[in-house]
Amino acid sequence: MAEFTVNAQRFDPYKNFKFLVVWDGRTVAGVSKVSAIKRTTEVVKHRSGGDPSTPRKSAGRTEFDGITLERGITHDLEFDQWANKVWMVGAGRGVESSLRDFRKDIVIELLNEAGQVAVAFKVYRAWVSEYQITSELDGNANAVAIQHIKLECEGIERDPEVAEPEEPSFTFPS
Repeated sequence: MAEFTVNAQRFDPYKNFKFLVVWDGRTVAGVSKVSAIKRTTEVVKHRSGGDPSTPRKSAGRTEFDGITLERGITHDLEFDQWANKVWMVGAGRGVESSLRDFRKDIVIELLNEAGQVAVAFKVYRAWVSEYQITSELDGNANAVAIQHIKLECEGIERDPEVAEPEEPSFTFPS
């Protein structure tokens, strides 16, 4: 496990606009938005008849919300290929789904202002539950055509191996 040291020079939290999404060992091209990464544990309330009027609370089942990835449409086929592993139109009876490899472990890397990986989140056994091939097309609009995939997963954790990066410092000749 990595040993953490505190960067005494950094007072600001990391920004939300510099990030990468990695799967199959490659950075996925053009991802411009990642929805919130969220885990929820149900609350189980219980009490015995002789207890005070307020219930006791304990942890129940934990669920992980779906994660949506958005990007502008390009010639990159990563979204299409993964979504097609879950269900492929016209593939024929018995081969509509690629059950062997439709799940992937992915990594979402949050970068500091210098572009260094500052924090990373591992997402386990993710698969595409929703695929929006294109956003609404409008001849009167002035916008990028967007596609998105929604991922279901079975676990999320912060990568403990990612240590706080040594941030660059620039010195100028006097």
